[in-house]
Amino acid sequence: MLKIALLALSLVAAQSVVAVVPTAVPTVAPRAPAAFTTRLPASSGSVSLPTASVISGSFDGRMVKYDRRGSSGACQEQDETGEADAVFILQSGASISNVIIGKDQAEGIHCRGPCTVTNVWWEDVCEDAITLKQTGSGDVSTINGGGAFHAEDKIVQHNGRGTVRISNFFASDFGKLYRSCGNCDQSNERHVQVTNVCLHDGSEGVGINSNFGDTATLSGISTDSHPSDSSVCCTYEGVSPGNEPDKIGCGDGFSACNYSEGSIGSC
Repeated sequence: MLKIALLALSLVAAQSVVAVVPTAVPTVAPRAPAAFTTRLPASSGSVSLPTASVISGSFDGRMVKYDRRGSSGACQEQDETGEADAVFILQSGASISNVIIGKDQAEGIHCRGPCTVTNVWWEDVCEDAITLKQTGSGDVSTINGGGAFHAEDKIVQHNGRGTVRISNFFASDFGKLYRSCGNCDQSNERHVQVTNVCLHDGSEGVGINSNFGDTATLSGISTDSHPSDSSVCCTYEGVSPGNEPDKIGCGDGFSACNYSEGSIGSC
């Protein structure tokens, strides 16, 4: 009987020891910030298009450089040009990826509706890199990856309606990364979401028209202090065609600019 009692006490003691052994809690390493490619990728070839290439489905350029050299679509500096002078025209719902757009072009990409632009690079933006003309208030266009260099004015020109999402993008030597049209024929409400973007040697990040109901939501933004933290988002007073919008101001003190100046990083 004594042996049985001692055995029972041993089992209880063993169970007690097991009960108090702490369970190991796995640790999750913090996610490293994304690394930006700050140089134009090498091209796998080059093509000069006599006219704009119209895409209705999806197009993978396999890192070929495209331009409009020797045609009416060649760069005309800051002269106003149009869709016919683009390198690519994307129909509603179309997508383009892995393309380098050379400096000998005027308009880059025109999207007639919602479009998806992935890992597209602009060697030297002439007037605008990409123009968005989506017509529905619920339309969304996505620009993911890639980058643009030497845009005297705008990189992304939003003339239509709806939302534009820009992420994982590098912009260098530019006027504005994004501008919601402030004097188009229709005073549309437009929205932009910018995530994980490096702004290098620019004047402004995004420009929106607060009186039209525009909004900008920004996160994961880094700069080299050009633009400054406050000019990462600027608001304008949208006007009718033929007039120039006045700047209201810049910074996170404007409700249409949803970001914190204190969260801006360095790149």
